[in-house]
Amino acid sequence: MKLYYSPGACSLSPHIALLEAGLPYDLVKVDLRAKKLENGDDFLQVNPKGQVPALALDTGEMVTEGPIIIQMIADRVADRKLAPARDSNERYKLLEWLNYITTELHKNLGPMFSPVLADDAKAFFKDRAMGKFKYVESQLAGREYLMGNQFTVADGYLFTMIMWATDRLGFDLSGLPNVTAYKARVAARPKVQEALKKEGLLKAA
Repeated sequence: MKLYYSPGACSLSPHIALLEAGLPYDLVKVDLRAKKLENGDDFLQVNPKGQVPALALDTGEMVTEGPIIIQMIADRVADRKLAPARDSNERYKLLEWLNYITTELHKNLGPMFSPVLADDAKAFFKDRAMGKFKYVESQLAGREYLMGNQFTVADGYLFTMIMWATDRLGFDLSGLPNVTAYKARVAARPKVQEALKKEGLLKAA
């Protein structure tokens, strides 16, 4: 498999998932602004959406959209319990978390990276995102991870969003002790450390 990624982008989530799953893969770096690969090839020929992550399967098929990619990775190594069993109530809870992270956190944080977005608009998105993080804070009370004591692919995704907020967008989440402790706990996982190192992000953890 090949994971098309950009350092620190949301592709960090499936990168973590691949390492936690123990699946073999190659990393292909993408310049998202130029839509080019390191060898100069046009990334739009790989993924017409022009976004990462994109995962090329050994069959030649291409899978895009992070929440789908990480579930597929988890299902390939069911014994690792990176996702609850299909059709179980717990699996639907995982889907609920993935949907929340992608629509309520990812989609509010993403626009804040735009260099042309006005300050008042950034403040609007920041306020919205902070409200969503407060909900996460309440749900992490008494839990090691989102689904309880078991790390799942949803945790790699949430960790990526927390890194965006604190390390790249300057959010102060110190008033959310559960979220702060959670970030440190996930960052300390060996496979997460490995993903951060491979993407040149270790100092940001």
